[in-house]
Amino acid sequence: MKRATVLGLGQMGSTLARLLLQAGYRVAVWNRNAAKAEPLVALGAMAAASALEAVAAGDIVVVCVLDYAAAREILRQDGIAAALEGKLLLQLGTGGVQEARDDEAWAREHGAAYLDGAIQAGPDYMGKPDTPILLSGSQATYRAHEGLLRVFGDGLTYLGEDAGAANAMDMATLSYIYGTALGFMHGVRIAETEGFGAAQYGALVAEIAPSFAGFLKYEAEVIESGDFAITQSPLRISVEATERIARAARERGVNDEIPAFAAGLFRRAADAGYGDEEIAAFIKILRAP
Repeated sequence: MKRATVLGLGQMGSTLARLLLQAGYRVAVWNRNAAKAEPLVALGAMAAASALEAVAAGDIVVVCVLDYAAAREILRQDGIAAALEGKLLLQLGTGGVQEARDDEAWAREHGAAYLDGAIQAGPDYMGKPDTPILLSGSQATYRAHEGLLRVFGDGLTYLGEDAGAANAMDMATLSYIYGTALGFMHGVRIAETEGFGAAQYGALVAEIAPSFAGFLKYEAEVIESGDFAITQSPLRISVEATERIARAARERGVNDEIPAFAAGLFRRAADAGYGDEEIAAFIKILRAP
């Protein structure tokens, strides 16, 4: 029987362990708070008395704890490095680019294969055909364990041999998500002041999201090409639009920090001479020292 270990039984770690059990793996689990293992034991998991016992029980060791510092505190315990020899260490916690590279080097030094992953979905969305998971590390290791990885979701994106790549792209996409979330919340306030419900506004945003995603994909291609001739949206339009939103917010007594910040950046880009270029030319401001 295929043997796997899951270290860390928060909501995500527990979900990963449950998916492995459903896929027919013999699963050993460990968590500092042993009580968190009880629901998984009821499903057939083995609750290890220690992290070392858990690592020794699996051929694949999945780590899903708060961050890489917490993972290192666990993995550097006496005996664990030796117990990892010949196994796969799959890091699915949260960390930085260099931390992933350092952990890969440590794993290889102790005879273990290593993959780093960034899960871009909540626990309830794991194990689905489109669950997005970013992965990086040895391509041969990725290919050898692709079946295991697809237990967690089929929306796998392999980003290359650099172990830090998954974390780098995770931060890049999160930057987009958080920027979008801030704008969305500010939009809720504008809608509310005009008598619209947040749900109605949210439904409208969901309708326009696919076309807006296509627009952003196009602008990324413009950036990569380096040709900023106007084709879709002149940057100068965004100067006026963001200033108008900030002004309207102030007039309605709505917090204007978000649109004012955006307006200031677009104004700086226009002042730098990019107003009559495609909006993608804004990247030149971010690339400047």
